[in-house]
Amino acid sequence: MQSGLREVAETGVLPMSTLIFHPQSTDLGRRARVETPVCPPVPPTKVSEGPAVTQAAGRGLLRGRRLLVASVAGALLAGAGWSWKQHGFGGASAPTHQYETTEKLVLHTVQRQSLPITITERGTLSSQKETRIQCDLETVPGQSGTRILWLVPNGTAVKEGDLLVEFDSAPLKDRVNAQTVLFEQSRAAQIQATVRLENQKTQNETNLAAARLKVEMAKLALKMYEDESGGTYKIALNDLESKIQEAKNQIKEAQAALKMKAARKHGVETLFKLGYRGKGDLDQAMHEHLSADFALVRSTNALGTAEANRQKLKQYEYPMKVLELTGTISTAERALSQVERDNEALLAQTGAAKTAADRAFATEEEKLQRFKDQLAKSKVLAPHDGLVAHSPDRTPWGRLVAEGELVTERAKILSLPDLTRMQVKLGIHESVVDQVRVGLPATIRIDAFPDVSYRGSVASVAVLPTQDSSLSSDVKVYDVVVTIDEDVTSLKPGMTAIADIHVRRLDEVLTLPVQAILQEEDSTWCYVSTPEGVVRRPLKLGASNNAQVEVLEGLQTEDRVVLNPQAIHDADPSHGFPGA
Repeated sequence: MQSGLREVAETGVLPMSTLIFHPQSTDLGRRARVETPVCPPVPPTKVSEGPAVTQAAGRGLLRGRRLLVASVAGALLAGAGWSWKQHGFGGASAPTHQYETTEKLVLHTVQRQSLPITITERGTLSSQKETRIQCDLETVPGQSGTRILWLVPNGTAVKEGDLLVEFDSAPLKDRVNAQTVLFEQSRAAQIQATVRLENQKTQNETNLAAARLKVEMAKLALKMYEDESGGTYKIALNDLESKIQEAKNQIKEAQAALKMKAARKHGVETLFKLGYRGKGDLDQAMHEHLSADFALVRSTNALGTAEANRQKLKQYEYPMKVLELTGTISTAERALSQVERDNEALLAQTGAAKTAADRAFATEEEKLQRFKDQLAKSKVLAPHDGLVAHSPDRTPWGRLVAEGELVTERAKILSLPDLTRMQVKLGIHESVVDQVRVGLPATIRIDAFPDVSYRGSVASVAVLPTQDSSLSSDVKVYDVVVTIDEDVTSLKPGMTAIADIHVRRLDEVLTLPVQAILQEEDSTWCYVSTPEGVVRRPLKLGASNNAQVEVLEGLQTEDRVVLNPQAIHDADPSHGFPGA
């Protein structure tokens, strides 16, 4: 024990042989919480920052823990030849206890200073950008899968554009060739359907124009027939009226001529009887009389015929012609409607054929492009620099991914983490996770490179806890991702890292090294060296980190506090040691 206290006096660090682990700690699987804290060397008049641990661990050292003193520590104290006499415990006015020991007490002068609050946790490195390389080739019908012809060796560092994996492309080439034929056939069918549609549109326009022309011609014919000022009916009626008038005039002329021929005949007959005219003159006179009479009959007949024709025109021919022309108009209009419906049906038919041809062409074109894309994917190039990590997953045939093996679509071949941008995945205890926010700065150290630190920041904080199998089932931890905000080299996924998350900083607060503080049940105190001797001073503590704790009540600046209080505590008569 004396050697242990001597080491404390010289280094400020309590030897590991005197560490007492709390039996009720809920996370012993992740860290050992000690009732006598271990800190880096702290000079008596200066506070040493020391390595930080999580605030939860600091609080666990200071609050709500029973101090368990190992029997071996008591035995060491008993054999150290200590002598002391009791003067009582208490605050500044309480009696003091004086100690005689061969070991020198290590003292620390209390000062006000800045107190950085950090949460420290160990985690593992991973890449911020890890690309999954998988088989994106469809399995060709008739094949069980796609065969790997070449695969980059595991652990190879590759550059962007390097070949990672090559699949067997022979079935895909055959598929592309067959699809090209179907594509050309569908394009020919599409062209033919397009021409038919355009021809049908032209034919529809022609048929429609012809049908409309017939309707207009029929209407015009009816209008021409019925026009009272110069229509066909009016012209025919006027012609008959003219013939009737002409016949009447001819009758009058025939009647006059007949009277004249009758008088001449009578004169010739008289002269023939008197012997002044011959037989020939008489016959001629009779013939002329008969001709005049025939002309009168003919004119009379012509008048009757003209009047009958006029009557027929008015009573029969006119209404019949109107009905005929009206029917022609109706027929033309119905033919126009039929043409319009036929045009619509034929246009819809050819349009549907064109749409079907377009869709068939688009389908075949899409399939051809998809097959070409598939063929292009038979060689997978590195999308960025990284380190090749083969997939540990097995194929459906129970074999690892390797050259010559068959894989199915979407099967993972390898992963390619970007080693220049890394991150640390942590598990933060539920007692302090509420203090962690996205954007908080952090400092990251790698176990493999202890002399190098990196700048980082909190990228994400899980909403739900993750059960840690290495801890008690009651312990809840939350996944927190801290990114390294600078390019790195020589780091590998899976390396152990320590992240110090800088929560906040308290300025001008009264601080005390954690190794000066003792706790037992609900009591927290330290030992202060005064001119009258060493006194026990109860404390009220605030925020803390692994090295320092904020003192709210119980101490003042310039107080000199014992940094190796365990020696005094072991000799405390209130704990049942000799002299109590």
